[in-house]
Amino acid sequence: MDFSQWLFIAFGVVIFLMTVTIHEYCHGLLANRLGDSTARDAGRLSLNPLRHIDPFWTILLPLLLFVSTRGQFAIGMARPVPVNFLNLRNPKRDMIWVALAGPLANFVLASLLAFLFKFFPFQILLYAIYFNIGLGVFNLIPIPPLDGSRVLLGLLPPSLASFYVRLEPFGFVIVLALYFSGALYTVLIPAIHLMCRLLGIPKIEL
Repeated sequence: MDFSQWLFIAFGVVIFLMTVTIHEYCHGLLANRLGDSTARDAGRLSLNPLRHIDPFWTILLPLLLFVSTRGQFAIGMARPVPVNFLNLRNPKRDMIWVALAGPLANFVLASLLAFLFKFFPFQILLYAIYFNIGLGVFNLIPIPPLDGSRVLLGLLPPSLASFYVRLEPFGFVIVLALYFSGALYTVLIPAIHLMCRLLGIPKIEL
């Protein structure tokens, strides 16, 4: 690869780290405002990416996707910020809002970047939009510990919620199974295309 390609990858890594950091920061910030200071007390209410890196979600998963799509697509996430939902003022309701804070932050950021793209149509900016949309959609999949599982947990009755939460230790295995079966793309790509259409930007090509 020449220098420009390495530079493109370097910018991509920076965008990736900034995006997942903002995602987790928003979770912790809203949780703190709603009564739970666990993330703040653990030093995770921070915009320092080094505080949020996870070996599987931040390194292995995006690397697998990047290689398998020949550099066309990658998605990943940071280590989830710790939240004690029992400390929230209204645990059942506030759990849903805290879970949605990260994906919503990504969708807002994607919208702002899409606006900039209309004036500065750089390829790296387009990939930043794709990544923010992808991260938001990916996290809404209801597999523990993804954010969608917290939303579903807040909606389920206690009897089902206690059973559902037992899946969390196997979350990364389920995500890997979805990846290797191709089902992960079946969920992600149509949702990303829909968001691209709504934002008026070219759809992702794999």
